[in-house]
Amino acid sequence: MVPFLLAVTGLCADIDEERWSQVGAATVNAVSPGSGGDDALANAAAGGSEEAGEVALVLGLLLALAWMTAAMAQVARGSNRIYGIRRDRPALRKYGRAAVLTVLLAGPVGVGFFLLVAGGAFGDAMVEIYGWSGTTHTLWQVLRWPAGLLLLVVTIAILLDHAPRRRQPATSWLALGALVAVACSLLAAAGLAAYVQLSGSFDSTYGPLAGIVALLLWSLLSSISLFLGVAVCAQLEALRAHQFEPAYDDPGRPDEHPV
Repeated sequence: MVPFLLAVTGLCADIDEERWSQVGAATVNAVSPGSGGDDALANAAAGGSEEAGEVALVLGLLLALAWMTAAMAQVARGSNRIYGIRRDRPALRKYGRAAVLTVLLAGPVGVGFFLLVAGGAFGDAMVEIYGWSGTTHTLWQVLRWPAGLLLLVVTIAILLDHAPRRRQPATSWLALGALVAVACSLLAAAGLAAYVQLSGSFDSTYGPLAGIVALLLWSLLSSISLFLGVAVCAQLEALRAHQFEPAYDDPGRPDEHPV
């Protein structure tokens, strides 16, 4: 998330159209918790040079892709442990699959989270800067929720289908776990935003790093939400198969018994 925000600020600084740059800066400013981080991101997005914006855009995207690939590999590892698989895929296959999943799923995940988390701020900025009508703004605010939710649930279900080292059931089986993951992540975001706004000590405690600390907390809570969704999928499959004991066998080594 941090290098991706860096890339967004670089894109805003690199856009020749001033109004689009203002929309991007206003959106980043609205969704970045903590007053110190807001000012820094808004100033960088609105007033940065074009050369600096290109560097930030390229560097931010490369770092975001690299770190998301590593995160995808950890999602696969955590999913394996939840399903009782003790050994991951070989390193090349694990990170190769993680890179493919990143390339295929980064876009839908980013658009889905944009619609749900930043869509409101984007709509308000479009009203202020581009003069969206009240009808257009209301239509955007209404439609972004089902569109973002559907996109995220389907994308996470596909991720849960391909991340673990096992043959998964139909994607529809995984939809419930994906829905749980998305719902818990949104609840975490709403709760954290309310805490930051109502707490008078958060900004004073962390100062300019308040936005980064809040983002890290949200990332941690979202990670827990994702693995909770995986656990729901695993438990649902176990109950339907009448398997009530934990599974420890490694499908890659059928001759190996648990210690």
